[in-house]
Amino acid sequence: MAYDVVIIGGGHNGLVCACYLARAGFRVRVLERRRIVGGAAVTEEFHPGFRNSTLAYTVSLLDPGVIRDLRLAEHGLRILERPFANFLPLPDGGAFRLGPDTSATQAELARFSRRDAERLPGYYAVLDRVANVLRELARETPPRFAGGFADLFEGWRVAKRLAPLDLAARRDLLELFTRSAGELLDWWFQSDPIKAALGWDSVVGNFASPYAAGSAYVLLHHCFGEVNGKPGKWGHAIGGMGAITQAMAREAESRGVEITTSAQVARVRVRGGRVAGVALASGEEIDARAVAANVGPKLLYLELVESADLDGDFRARIERWRCGSGSLRINVALAELPDFVSAPGRQAQPHHGAGIIMAPSLAYMDRAWIDARESGWSRAPIVEMLIPSTVDGGLAPEGAHVASLFCQHFNPELPDGRSWDDVRDAAADAAIDVVDTFAPNFRASIVARQVFTPLDMEREFGLTAGDIFHGALSLDQLFVARPMLGHGDYRGPIKGLYHCGSGAHPGGGVTGLPGRNAAREILRDLRRRAQP
Repeated sequence: MAYDVVIIGGGHNGLVCACYLARAGFRVRVLERRRIVGGAAVTEEFHPGFRNSTLAYTVSLLDPGVIRDLRLAEHGLRILERPFANFLPLPDGGAFRLGPDTSATQAELARFSRRDAERLPGYYAVLDRVANVLRELARETPPRFAGGFADLFEGWRVAKRLAPLDLAARRDLLELFTRSAGELLDWWFQSDPIKAALGWDSVVGNFASPYAAGSAYVLLHHCFGEVNGKPGKWGHAIGGMGAITQAMAREAESRGVEITTSAQVARVRVRGGRVAGVALASGEEIDARAVAANVGPKLLYLELVESADLDGDFRARIERWRCGSGSLRINVALAELPDFVSAPGRQAQPHHGAGIIMAPSLAYMDRAWIDARESGWSRAPIVEMLIPSTVDGGLAPEGAHVASLFCQHFNPELPDGRSWDDVRDAAADAAIDVVDTFAPNFRASIVARQVFTPLDMEREFGLTAGDIFHGALSLDQLFVARPMLGHGDYRGPIKGLYHCGSGAHPGGGVTGLPGRNAAREILRDLRRRAQP
């Protein structure tokens, strides 16, 4: 049976793309390699009675238009805001709290620096006015830059989005795209806690120092989001991140999408210079007018597409596509809540529901990156911990809890030819040691743990070099150049092949935007081909 579109990968972007295509009346099939649909945004039991978001772990960037169009709330999705954004326990036994609003953060920050508290609204204003414009650009299709009048029109359309920015804001935009987060934050603030709280966003999923050029954009990328209509908020999906993708799958199936799990695509079939469908590892061949890839560019073009079907320059540049988040992911089952020195108590308190960042300064983050480059992983890594069971009792047995640890920096390529399989436990122990310094009961409270190294993420979820964004969010891999100049409009170098995952504009995170934007372009092409 022939399909209009086959989608490789049943992660959230693939499901979003499928829903929009099916709504337009096209026959769509989604192929997911794992036994469960959802890609990296799934909820699974990792120890008897303990369930957690397996890889992706927090909500903010999911586009409100996608939530509305796919009727996710009607399918049971509920998102609760964090009581405040972040909690930073400090080495001196103190703590810093970011949020829940600017005035609260200013009051907290004044304990460390009155000057910083006064400057905070100005910093937020700079980020907000740039993020507001880029949020709109994230919903647009970048120009193809293939030459001709159409490119001039598309360039004009993009420039029009930037028109609301005055000259000062355009200068801010240039700085945010090119400078380091460290430079930016050092100019705005004096105190380490506020710089660390804000600087975390520049290294999450980014194997780089906060002083690396371009890291300011990674910080900005995490400012696009909102929760329940409130910009800049972060939240917990009740039921874990799998609640998002399960709601998407229900909507997709209600629109007639065929979803197949345990279906590994081995090859994109090409005939006469045009996509003809896919071949599965099982040997089954599926015909399709178009194929949309919700996998990273390196996986797609180096493993699923024959080299003979690609231009040599294109393939050579894909080989140089930079991947590697430098992240380690740990799920832990806990007998009790962490008892922080800076906020004592083993009963749930507001800070237990926040994003708990254990990295007290930008210098600490910089040292973590240097250590990982030299030794393979940081002996004092950056750790963000979330404890979703504080607001979602269904994730753990009564009185017990689950926590997510998202940790930097862990080099995807270990020195001296070592394998992550040989050092997985030692690396995880380093992260747990960090938490134990701030909450001394933490290690003793662990009932079980599940660890994903960069290698595990590649093998289990298809994330090349463990890259959660399907490719670094650097200036040379953004917008018209994501995944490559000339193919930033979601169309691949083979007719009928499209990019609908995080390796396309606007990049990583659980946004749904690459899937929605790609569907728009696929629909244009399918309708054009259908015309007599």
